Amino acid sequence: MDIKIKKLDKSEVEIEGVLEVAEFEKYEEKALSALGERVELPGFRKGKAPISMIKENVKEMELLEEMAELALYDAYPKILTENKIDAIGRPQIAITKIAKGTNLEFKIITAVLPEMKLPDYKKIASDNNKKEDFKKEIVVEEKDVEKVILDLRKMRAEQAHSSHEGHENMTEEEHTKAHAEIPESEYPEFNDEFAKSFGDFANAEAFKTKISENLKIEKVTEQKDKLRLSIVEELVKQTEGEIPEILIENETDKIMYRLQADVTNMGFKFEDYLKQIGKTEEEMRKEWREDAEKRAKLQMIIRNISEKENIKPTEEEIVKDVTNITTMYKDADPARARAYVEQMLENEKVFAFLEQQ
Repeated sequence: MDIKIKKLDKSEVEIEGVLEVAEFEKYEEKALSALGERVELPGFRKGKAPISMIKENVKEMELLEEMAELALYDAYPKILTENKIDAIGRPQIAITKIAKGTNLEFKIITAVLPEMKLPDYKKIASDNNKKEDFKKEIVVEEKDVEKVILDLRKMRAEQAHSSHEGHENMTEEEHTKAHAEIPESEYPEFNDEFAKSFGDFANAEAFKTKISENLKIEKVTEQKDKLRLSIVEELVKQTEGEIPEILIENETDKIMYRLQADVTNMGFKFEDYLKQIGKTEEEMRKEWREDAEKRAKLQMIIRNISEKENIKPTEEEIVKDVTNITTMYKDADPARARAYVEQMLENEKVFAFLEQQ
């Protein structure tokens, strides 16, 4: 493989490469198998058609593009290792020449770990850890438990009320009355029977104990999140360094994907949502720029601390979490799942380290 590397601004590098045709064509059978998992042929279940039939039924360019994706998936880590490129984030990969019987030509732009001028992160963490707000013991009071129980009783009363009310042919006045606040006197009693309706609880007291335990977990998590946010804000404010544009774009993409998923889960089309708020995707991306830049900067800070302190997830930890994701989500891309897991585990380990200062 012929590789040329050029340094760009903002801690990015451009990799231009040529994969010889003989090496490229080795990926044909693997690509046909992968396509066979997605195409349906008459008389065969997905993934069960013979390779020869799959080849006859897929377009040549579709096959070549699948081969290119598989080839570069294998080649990219090797290129980084052999050229000692400390890449971060998701690369931008473009195929510049692809055709049957010819070399595969490509261009990759990736970010590399920039030199960040870190503040005394151990002191920042230690100072925050000592703050009274983050040291006080978490206590769940009886009134907290009682409030949850009251909310649950109210919820059950509303469910019972809705199931008894026929909403067809109701006047506006009747509809308003049906949705009026139900008095507490009509809530179901909190007793053993009520507790058992929420799960395998021996009695009402066991249910109260579980509610108390859950509230404590919530409060501990909330306190930890506030501590982490306090440390993060100080680290981001005091750290100096240039953030690669590709990382800011990656973080903006993540915000966009999350919003699209939320809108879709609510049963709306994303295009309709944009029309409703009167904005384009591009306008939203510009609005998120500052937030995306902060997120990218934080990732650089975490990566730098991870390098300096040699805090890394083990291969066993990574494989375990990637397996969980790919088992739960059959269509998940293993490479993206691994990148996500590595980042999440690294973040968690660095924060755990800072919380111990």
